[in-house]
Amino acid sequence: MSSVELEYSGGCQCGAVRYKIAGPLGKASVCHCRMCQKAFGNLAAPLVGVPLTRFRWTRGKPGEFRSSAPVARGFCAHCGTPLYLLEDGDPNIELAICTLDNPNASPPTSQVGIEGKVDWADGLAQLPGRSTNDDNPLAAAGRYHSLQHPDND
Repeated sequence: MSSVELEYSGGCQCGAVRYKIAGPLGKASVCHCRMCQKAFGNLAAPLVGVPLTRFRWTRGKPGEFRSSAPVARGFCAHCGTPLYLLEDGDPNIELAICTLDNPNASPPTSQVGIEGKVDWADGLAQLPGRSTNDDNPLAAAGRYHSLQHPDND
């Protein structure tokens, strides 16, 4: 790989599963379908496509669950972090954007599965925001020590 070529890395919360991507990231979107909501335990799934030819696991192997006949969803079997969606025969793996060490590298450009969008999703940007320390005296006092894997290897 030349020094000008891009490389991205990412992985699960505990660090048991890590990956690398050689080259640019593909199209990023947010999926609101009910299967993605359940898989992520969230209102949607931010995903970015990456050609399998430029993707490799560097530590550990994910567990997998088939959410439908043609779709496998990968996760860390140790900490439960959702990692990917892979449709049979698709040359791309759809990675959970926030598993990238730098999730800001892949802003979504579209939304899909909008028939499943929860009614309150569009109003989130208008809600007041506060930092973790504002509402959590234990965090503010430095009592939380993260056991999460750092965003790098």
